[in-house]
Parts: sequence; C-alpha cells; structure tokens
Amino acid sequence: MLGRPISHNRPVLSRWTRATVAAGLTGAMVLAATPAAEAKSSWKVPAKARVTINGHGYGHGHGMSQYGAEGAARAGLKVRKIVKFYYPRTSWGTAGGKVKVLISADGGGDVVVLPRKRLEVRSLGSGKSWPLPTGKAKRWRLTAAGTDTAVAYRHGGWHRWKTVAGEAEFRAAGKPITLVTPSVQARYRGALRSVGGTSRSTVNVLPLEDYLRGVVPMEIPASWSPAAVQAQAVAARTYATYERDHPLASGYQICDTTSCQVYGGADVEQPGSNAAIRATAKRVLTYRGKPAFTQFSASSGGWTAAGSMPYLRAKKDPYDGWSGNPVHSWSVTLTDRDLERAYPAIGNLKRLRVSGRDGHGQWGGRVGRVTLVGSKSTVRVSGDSFRFALGLRSTWFTFRVKAR
Repeated sequence: MLGRPISHNRPVLSRWTRATVAAGLTGAMVLAATPAAEAKSSWKVPAKARVTINGHGYGHGHGMSQYGAEGAARAGLKVRKIVKFYYPRTSWGTAGGKVKVLISADGGGDVVVLPRKRLEVRSLGSGKSWPLPTGKAKRWRLTAAGTDTAVAYRHGGWHRWKTVAGEAEFRAAGKPITLVTPSVQARYRGALRSVGGTSRSTVNVLPLEDYLRGVVPMEIPASWSPAAVQAQAVAARTYATYERDHPLASGYQICDTTSCQVYGGADVEQPGSNAAIRATAKRVLTYRGKPAFTQFSASSGGWTAAGSMPYLRAKKDPYDGWSGNPVHSWSVTLTDRDLERAYPAIGNLKRLRVSGRDGHGQWGGRVGRVTLVGSKSTVRVSGDSFRFALGLRSTWFTFRVKAR
C-alpha cells in the first residue's frame, strides 16, 4: 500500500527528476503571503542566488483531491457528498462489463506466464480453447507467428506446442495468472492477451470490478476513511468507463501507469479498498448520460483547477488543508545554477517572471507561463513545462530570491 495518494495526470505525471529538488522539498506549511507578495510577478536574480519556490498542492488539481476526499470524510461527509463536491453537475449511473488494460512493464513482445491448474490458451481468431498440460512445463509463452500466435512451453529451452489462428490469450477459469515480465512477476485476474498483429503487446482483460481491486489501493491508502476510499472507487470506475469509450488503441482501452490510472493487478489488493469497491458496486458518475471524465490528483492545495469539462470547475476546496496533508503547502530551495542547468540556453539567469495565473487562491493561483531572462537568451515556458523540468509538485507556486 502506498503511503500517499498518486497524483493523477493525463497524459503524464511529473516524477522527481532532480536530486536537488527532492532533497529540498519539505512538508512544512508556507507562511501566508503579504499583500505585496500576492501581486509580485517579477524577481531579479543576483549572480549567486538562492531561489526558494513555495507552492500548494500536488498534481494538476482537476476534479477530486485525494487528500481533500480524506479531509471531507474526516469532516463527516459521505461518499455521495464528496463526489458531488468535486464533480458538480454530474449524475449517478451504473457500469459493468470488462476492461482491456495495457501492461506496460511487459515490453518484450511476448506473453510469458507460470503454469497453474486450469490454465488454457484461447485463439481470438477461431474462438477455440485448449487446456494446457501440467507436468514438465516450467513456463508458457505466446509469441507472434506472422499474424497467428505460437504457443510454447519451457523445459530446458523453449518448445513449440501449437500455433493458433490470429491473436491469443491465456486464461484460468477466472483465477489469477502469474505474468513473468523482464523485471518482475505479478498476478493478474482475467485473461492475459497477446495482441497487436505482428508487433505484440500484453493486455489484461478482466471484469471492471476486478480491475478496480488493483487500482484503488494504488491510488489512495486503503486504510483511509471508508467514505474517501469509496469516493476513489467511484472516480476510478468512472474514469475507466470513460476511457473504455475513448480507447487508447485497438487492442486495449487504458494503460496501467499514471498516464491513465495506476493498476497493479491481484497482488496489490487490500481488504479496505475491496470493501469500498463492494460498497459502491457498479456506481459511476455521468454527464448528459455519458461517463464523466473524472480526473483526480493528490492535493488541490486549497483550490481545484478548471479542466476540460463543465464539471471540472475551479473552486475553493476547504477539505484539502487538514493536518495530515503534507503537500497542501510545500517549499523547494534551489540555486540559480540549478535553473541554469535546467535551461542552459539562457546562460546566466538574470530575472524570473510569471504570468497568466488562473486567479484562484494565494499569489493569484496557478502559473500559466514562466519567463527566464538570461545573459544569452530569454526562454518562455508554460507553467506545466517548468513544473516538469524541475520536478515541482504543481503549477501553483511563487518565488523568493536571495543572494547567497
């Protein structure tokens, strides 16, 4: 189980990319800004400077704050009120069926699994299935044979057992199957498919509710308040249903990383998150009769950010700042050299400017654009680009510059 929520972004989540930033980040609360600091948008940078970046929140801020959901639950809100707060103008609906998930860690072009009882291979071309014999096989593998699929077992070396029409999948009467990837072994419910014609990907096809069992505890601590975990279950189920209607590729609908929502298979399941999934079984949020795009992130910092949908509104979030949220406010201290290494074209950094804030909260809210003025050139980047380049937790930040 993770110690904190995953900050969910699409298409990509920034990870800590620089040791200097990671070392400098603290969970300390930032002091309230003075009226003059609220309006400041330009900072002169001395030849040798220490640049402190104070910020709020973790992630893009669209939709539900995961720390905010826990804060709301601690304030007594139940799941319906939590999701209504973060996704206004949505309605309740239901969804079932299966979901097709790309297993991104398995990039070798084959699907290798450990043998188990009731393991079988099924041809997606003919629909025919064959039980796989137990005994001497140490592993089973699916690889492309042109547009068909070669089935082989490992006993010493690899031995071809059968070639089946079209693409194929392993399944075991709904029991988890252990997938062997180049880096790890992990169990997955449902079927493990080899798809993509002559260039294969590994795809897990399983019921939506089983899929959530491998998502919810990866996105929020399963030990948190039941209402918060239930809200995450509703958001994750809805997000998967939306993605199913807007698939990433012909062979799969959603991925298993922070580019979509994190999915860890059967090995990460937790009793608390399983209970939340059962308590909200099949429940999703809809807008005008269709699944909503229920984005979420770790922390709003006190204001959610406007997104691409009418129900992803910018609004003050009174629940995000509870005492257990270490990323409601944060601070990073760098030197001018750190910024110059991130943007070498500027030469020696002379001035920092921010513009295009969204107008919500301290310092005028999230940053739209950062301008770095240097001795060689001036570089203008979006707030998101600046955030990702320096590994910042969000685009809601301001600067404090001092000589060192």
